[in-house]
Amino acid sequence: MTVPYTDTIASRSSFDALKLLLRWRGSVYKMVWRDILVYMVCYFFISLVYRLVLPEEDRRVFECLVIHCERFRSLLPLSFVLGFYVALVVSRWWGMYQSLPWPATTAMLLAAHVQGSGEAAREVRTTLLRHINLGIALTFRLVSPVVKTKLPTLDHLRVEGFMSDHELRILEAVEQGTDQHVAWVPFTWACRAVERAAHDDLIRSDLAQKALTDEILTVRRKCHGFMGYLNYNIPLVYTQVATIAVYSYFIVSLFGEQFLDPRQGYEDHKIDFYVPIFALLQMIMYIGWLKVAHSLLNPAGEDDDDFELMKLLENHRKMSTLLCDPIPDDFPNQIQAQRDIDDDGLAVTSGREMIPMRRV
Repeated sequence: MTVPYTDTIASRSSFDALKLLLRWRGSVYKMVWRDILVYMVCYFFISLVYRLVLPEEDRRVFECLVIHCERFRSLLPLSFVLGFYVALVVSRWWGMYQSLPWPATTAMLLAAHVQGSGEAAREVRTTLLRHINLGIALTFRLVSPVVKTKLPTLDHLRVEGFMSDHELRILEAVEQGTDQHVAWVPFTWACRAVERAAHDDLIRSDLAQKALTDEILTVRRKCHGFMGYLNYNIPLVYTQVATIAVYSYFIVSLFGEQFLDPRQGYEDHKIDFYVPIFALLQMIMYIGWLKVAHSLLNPAGEDDDDFELMKLLENHRKMSTLLCDPIPDDFPNQIQAQRDIDDDGLAVTSGREMIPMRRV
């Protein structure tokens, strides 16, 4: 899951914000340290060859190459290509987050429209929500290697309580008869369960039945949209262009950032350092930017900023149990508004306690 840090910068203290720079998990240092290590090894190798190995005549040729790379490196449209690419990836990542299915609304509608603590009402609520959570779990198995590892087969879903033995046999039969995914099947079961509950007078209005069916289809639509994001990626050519632009820039930078002999009098080469500090800062920014984009391309994996879908599944199961079957006497008393006249002759609103609501 995305690394939480907003609580650290909730206050106005600048020192709290500086603490973020010391974190490792999800940090830019964790993403770019390998690239920086390779860059520094290559940079120091070229620098030592220039300073200690090359003869005087070859050093002049190398210096001309460095000046040429330094001059034309800025012609690479790095900021434009990388900035537009990252903006596109982040927008896609946010769209994927908004496509995550949440069964909480369905559970609350069930608690409101399939009332009662009897066995029939409880069975409808628990069965219908189990179908919805099963459909979400099947969807996550299709898109997330983490969930696929935890729940590799349909039988593992049965063991975890997402479906019964009979439902397992039905899904296995459907899976053997088609090469398509079977994540849509539990949502069909859920719609039929709503229709059966209405036929048994457990749902007492057509509007309630329609609201429940629409919410089930909304969850199904979100699952379909989430799969669509991962099945249809940003065009590969765009990812390649951004990657080539960044790494080409720093390959040229291996020469363009070299410090030359100040005694030769080259313009902008009046001092001599061994460590390219500003090149390292550029690497942290540009390589970190690119790595973030690569990480967000598939937020269903195992990166620090990916969605923890297994934890989300468990949360859905707990919230479904909590919301769909509330305690019988958990409703507060009603407060009826009553208009009174104050001392200045103005109308004011007060309240008086009413008799507690009865559950059907």
